[in-house]
Amino acid sequence: MSRYRTHTCGQLRPDQVGSEVKLAGWVHRKRDHGNLLFIDLRDHYGITQCVAQSGSDAFKQMEALRSEYVVSVTGKVVARTGDTVNPNLPTGSVEVVVSSIEVLGEAADLPMPVFGEQEYPEDIRLKYRFLDLRRERLHNNIILRSKVISSIRRRMTDQGFMEFQTPILTASSPEGARDFLVPSRIHPGRFYALPQAPQQFKQLIMVSGFDRYFQIAPCFRDEDARKDRSPGEFYQLDVEMSFVEQDDVFNAVGPVIHGVFQEFANGRDCGPLEFPRIPYRESMLKYGSDKPDLRNPIILADVTEVFRGSGFGVFARNIENGAVVRGIPAPGAAGRPRSFFDKMNDWARQEGAAGLGYIIFDNGEAKGPIAKFLDADRVALLKQLGNVKDGDAIFFACDKELPAAKLAGQARIRIGDELDICEKNVFKFCWIVDFPMFEYNEDEKKVDFSHNPFSMPQGGLEALNNQDPLTINAYQYDIVCNGVELSSGAIRNHKPEIMYKAFEIAGYGPDVVEGKFGGMLNAFKYGAPPHGGIAPGIDRIVMLLADEPNIREIVLFPMNQQAQDLMMQAPSEVTMKQLRELHIRVVAPDTDKKSG
Repeated sequence: MSRYRTHTCGQLRPDQVGSEVKLAGWVHRKRDHGNLLFIDLRDHYGITQCVAQSGSDAFKQMEALRSEYVVSVTGKVVARTGDTVNPNLPTGSVEVVVSSIEVLGEAADLPMPVFGEQEYPEDIRLKYRFLDLRRERLHNNIILRSKVISSIRRRMTDQGFMEFQTPILTASSPEGARDFLVPSRIHPGRFYALPQAPQQFKQLIMVSGFDRYFQIAPCFRDEDARKDRSPGEFYQLDVEMSFVEQDDVFNAVGPVIHGVFQEFANGRDCGPLEFPRIPYRESMLKYGSDKPDLRNPIILADVTEVFRGSGFGVFARNIENGAVVRGIPAPGAAGRPRSFFDKMNDWARQEGAAGLGYIIFDNGEAKGPIAKFLDADRVALLKQLGNVKDGDAIFFACDKELPAAKLAGQARIRIGDELDICEKNVFKFCWIVDFPMFEYNEDEKKVDFSHNPFSMPQGGLEALNNQDPLTINAYQYDIVCNGVELSSGAIRNHKPEIMYKAFEIAGYGPDVVEGKFGGMLNAFKYGAPPHGGIAPGIDRIVMLLADEPNIREIVLFPMNQQAQDLMMQAPSEVTMKQLRELHIRVVAPDTDKKSG
């Protein structure tokens, strides 16, 4: 028997009544009822109510206890009666009458309470994360995370995938984000990089003759925080498969994601296993985003032709200069007060747009500030293209194609929330497919990769040689759930000649390709199988399952938005001795430098 406990604080039930037990845990709450003193004793497994009667030695010991003291209590299990039963606790039918208490660890005054779920400033919560993690909601989130990862591992190994670990210290690679660099002590002036993802290594695993790889992989990117992205590091289910096409990846990974969500959905609907497939351009047109939230029933419409050559000069002139008009239906909004429409316009201006024009369809009439500029035929065409009817309204975003789509997509989300028309308690998945291989970089005035430079272009070398690069799609795909991108993946470009040509189109010569990707490129020259993979984000999966709006609520020890670990006080300064060993001199930024 353990010196500290015979049972956990979540274990006792009526069939233990009459038993002598020993429990250990933290003093969660203390209540003085005069001749009776109660403490709720908490450990990882649950809470048990313990009681001592006045005049007993245990009562005197219990009086000295404070919140979050760590104690071991010995006593007899008794049944609670009548209205003293707590149906909200698994142990709520019993309590322990304490005979003795041993204090195992004292607690100082708490900077934040553990009992209850009060909101506290983020800096306090992160500095004292070990206290925050004792609180029920956060504690359960971390338990959920562990169970989700265990479930994923089981599902992957059941499909014949093998788990391998790839290096943490590697070479810097231009994969889109900023690297974390690690100076080399024995190679002065040279640096390792922490991997943004195990991309090249997992492809090399396939070239090495292994068939199905996965890893719960840490990834490191020196980028700003967002609600769905931690600064510094995150974890992903890294997957790669040999001798596969796009459908093979979907058939392997789709059931894993769907199965995990079903397992931990807690009553929420997960929809069918076969996720709908939406081409990138269709997604941008219908939803204004490549991460569509399909719980929202609003479908955007291209209504450019309604306004081309119309009397509404603002739109008509912009269309002549290459603009498009996206319609954002607002189902049932005709009965909304004027303030609803003004509020949407104010929001659009805050987003940097000129506003959102709108038309209301009410009692067979088209109303609103734009309606008078459209004749009956144009109004009829608008209703047809926008799929709107009497009682609805429709807003408009007019701009170049990409900014118009972005504004319309954001407006779609906002209108769906304002009208409260989005489905609840459901997870809606989709595959986004057929991403463009290239895009035009307006800043640098050149063609550049739009997604993943290692992807296989649809049409292969022939397409790269003969097509307009901006019309070439890649075998690239994302899994999206409820408007959150869970993963990106691709069928890889495993042929050196195709890789050289793809990088040439993006403005990179053979020397750059060989310098940055020499290891992988060299491996491809010795026989590489067709292969592809994907990398769903563990943090985002758990965030959705826990129904948390911020990713820091499902990570054990997160950084703040400034990429600082307030608990461990990182990043921190290091000694001159350490810097000398690394052949590094720190040059402080010139804060007094005046702008020109």
